[in-house]
Amino acid sequence: MSTTMRAAVCVSAGGPEVLEIRDLPVPAVREGWSLVQVRGAGLNRSELRTRQGHSPNVGFPRVLGIECVGVVAASTDARLPEGTTVAAVMGEMGRAFDGGYAEYALLPNALLMPVTTTLPWDVLAALPETYLTAHGSLDALGVEAGGRLLIRGGTSSVGMAAASIASGRGIGTAATTRRSGRIDALTAAGVDHVLVDDGGSLAARVHAIWPEGPDHVLDLVGTTTAVDSLRLVRRGGTVCVAGSLSGWLIPNFEPIAMIPSGTKLTAFHSDNLKGSAGAAVLQRIVDEVEAGRYRPNVDRVFRLEDIVAAHRYMEDDRATGKVVVVP
Repeated sequence: MSTTMRAAVCVSAGGPEVLEIRDLPVPAVREGWSLVQVRGAGLNRSELRTRQGHSPNVGFPRVLGIECVGVVAASTDARLPEGTTVAAVMGEMGRAFDGGYAEYALLPNALLMPVTTTLPWDVLAALPETYLTAHGSLDALGVEAGGRLLIRGGTSSVGMAAASIASGRGIGTAATTRRSGRIDALTAAGVDHVLVDDGGSLAARVHAIWPEGPDHVLDLVGTTTAVDSLRLVRRGGTVCVAGSLSGWLIPNFEPIAMIPSGTKLTAFHSDNLKGSAGAAVLQRIVDEVEAGRYRPNVDRVFRLEDIVAAHRYMEDDRATGKVVVVP
């Protein structure tokens, strides 16, 4: 194994150009950690916001990447022998320590989820953060067969994954997109009703489908739409905020004034699913993708050396589904 590796280093806050390909030493294994040869990493909006300087706890230079898949190159954990296929998400990777935008990543053993699969690396790389978030969000909402689910931010990778899961569970779905050119992609993902959110009355169109409103809203846009989602959901329904496409904070949030009586607001964070619990869920997801019941929704695959173009593509909102980087 080489003693050096290529990595995309975020050298400072700024535009995509602050991501520089550099040769770095391959990290040395230490107690409680494993060295993973990265074979793919899904890109996430939170990484874009960190790169822009909106994560004050993250210092630069830093190798970003809150998720990756690959094989164990060396480990201090007997349950992770060399050659084991693993995935890792969150747990401060790419923030407090270097993440998945590299040929190798030194990661905490507790973060690694072994998985058995025949999927290609780019497809596997599209699944962990996206599908674990979608799965956990639907569980947080308590969605059941026959329920009515509105997905806001439907063409995000999590939105399309949620549509795929919901369709398989017999849940009625509607999803929003800002672009009419993405209607076919959402329909293919399993969405029953696609709503183009063009600034008009979304409530009128939602209530034309479900006069009482949806039972649940999965809001992946976040802070700019969360309060509106609380007004859209039926009385006694639930809204889950699981995305930050529009930022982190709801300005002047007043729960008593903004949450209708009896309506519930919750959130889901994929950090809740890691270790053995996350591994079990991820294995089920991988099995469903292999069986053709869940769609991986890979939009585009970039090489690591093209990370600047990949971030620019993500920042320009050109993706319908997941963007993946492979070394």
